[in-house]
Amino acid sequence: MRQAEITRNTLETQVSVRIDLDGSGKGCFLTGVPFLDHMLDQVARHGLIDLEVQAAGDLHIDAHHTVEDIGITVGQALAQALGNKQGIRRYGHAYVPLDEALSRVVIDLSGRPGLSFHVDFTRATIGAFDVDLVREFFQGLTNHALMTLHVDNLRGENAHHQAETVFKAFGRALRMAIEPDPRSAGAIPSTKGSL
Repeated sequence: MRQAEITRNTLETQVSVRIDLDGSGKGCFLTGVPFLDHMLDQVARHGLIDLEVQAAGDLHIDAHHTVEDIGITVGQALAQALGNKQGIRRYGHAYVPLDEALSRVVIDLSGRPGLSFHVDFTRATIGAFDVDLVREFFQGLTNHALMTLHVDNLRGENAHHQAETVFKAFGRALRMAIEPDPRSAGAIPSTKGSL
């Protein structure tokens, strides 16, 4: 059962995450950051994972700590649910358009954290959401899921569309990477024998 439940408590935030990698795309999000809730719903829906995220953070300062710590906790839950990664595809990629915007996400569940993030947002905020926090979310997730992640927005004029294509593409790429590979005979997809 590829499931995990993680709680992370700091002086700045309290975050709890439940994940089921073999779900149907159901999500429940109560983070206090509405735009992030919308983006996390894209990950669950397009990744076909069940994902619940609840958070309370120091939003009276700004959303930075909350968004970053959600990324960290989702990454920890993903790593725990994957276990030793036996029999998975390991690699995933997706291109996702939304009107004029197009993004590409490529994942390697390598056991080595690395983020290459190339998104030139056309404005600084989407509603009240600071677009810098998109990178902070993925940095926290990458570091704690121990994945290599390449995120590229190839084009876009509307910042909401840019962000949404990134999160949808991430969900699709993750779905591919975590999928059981029927040809692997349950092997760990690495010449090292571990990931």
